[in-house]
Amino acid sequence: MLEDNTRKFIETLVKSNKVMLFMKGNPTFPQCGFSGAVVDTLKKHGAKFHHFNVLQDNLIRDGIKEYAEWPTIPQLYVDGEFVGGCDIVREMDANGDLAKMLG
Repeated sequence: MLEDNTRKFIETLVKSNKVMLFMKGNPTFPQCGFSGAVVDTLKKHGAKFHHFNVLQDNLIRDGIKEYAEWPTIPQLYVDGEFVGGCDIVREMDANGDLAKMLG
């Protein structure tokens, strides 16, 4: 069960940043290939984004999975809405949907 404080913290990050990425590591030094791929995709589009390194906080690492009902990290949110993980971001990039969403 996701604790109220954890939920509120996640919601604050998701709702107060146009583009929010929960990832392993940081944009300069991603600590998994999937996180790195999403960072590269966002950078390719020139998107300004906020990130949270889930490796620094196990409550957030576990909580974000429950929050989105999505089992993996990274997780991308745009305009307060869950977009998806690496495969979905790559697919949306390929078909042009990501550029529209970020625009």
